[in-house]
Amino acid sequence: MYKVVGVRFKKAGKVYYFDPAGVEGQCDDAVIVETARGIEFGTVVTAVRTVNEKDVVLPLKKIIRKATPEDLIQVEKNEKDAKEAIVIGEEKIVQHQLDMKLIDVEYTFDRNKLIFYFTAEGRVDFRGLVKDLASVFRTRIELRQIGVRDEAKMLGGIGPCGRLLCCSTFLGDFDPVSIKMAKDQNLSLNPSKISGLCGRLMCCLRYESDAYEEAKREMPDIGQKVNTPEGEGKVVGLNLLERVLEVRLFQKDRTLQYTWEELQS
Repeated sequence: MYKVVGVRFKKAGKVYYFDPAGVEGQCDDAVIVETARGIEFGTVVTAVRTVNEKDVVLPLKKIIRKATPEDLIQVEKNEKDAKEAIVIGEEKIVQHQLDMKLIDVEYTFDRNKLIFYFTAEGRVDFRGLVKDLASVFRTRIELRQIGVRDEAKMLGGIGPCGRLLCCSTFLGDFDPVSIKMAKDQNLSLNPSKISGLCGRLMCCLRYESDAYEEAKREMPDIGQKVNTPEGEGKVVGLNLLERVLEVRLFQKDRTLQYTWEELQS
């Protein structure tokens, strides 16, 4: 068993677990932690708890200390300098005539590395660009290619529902989404209706997917014969979410609606 604390580095970012190392951080506390890419600034999102060895990736990195007011000033400076680096990065990409789109730039807390996030259709030879950027910023440069879903998460926006994108507000991880989920929910399979700003299937298709799958396992399929209080009939329609069936009665030649509970009683 291990004691861990959950830390997030970005809003709606993935939660990573660290060894509290005697630092009793509470939720929303700002902390300085040791990561694989250097010293980073993060926010505690889950208080100290005990987990099994199989639930963590060993060895656990440690929380160094709680953040100080000076650390917060450093974070603000890093963010300001990163915005300026975006402008320079875009100019350098044009100069090197590279077919790539710069999405975001980020300094590690200790400024030992400057990370450029970009999208591109295929592989990009950016070795010359890295050397050029390193000569300008005098620090280690990392160019990281991301997908369209990560691009939407970083940039944010308004979804078809009129709300801020789920991925940029609260989704820490991208769960797999399939066209089968849309079919199970009787949604239009028109790509423009079920795709998000990223062009991929909307993440929210998964929210009610488990409820639909459970209802589908319990309830009869369309075309199946069922017994009703008015006699035997055939299922001609299903509302899986509300567990309501439309049944065409054989003897009375009419269609009635029943809840699944009514037919089971």
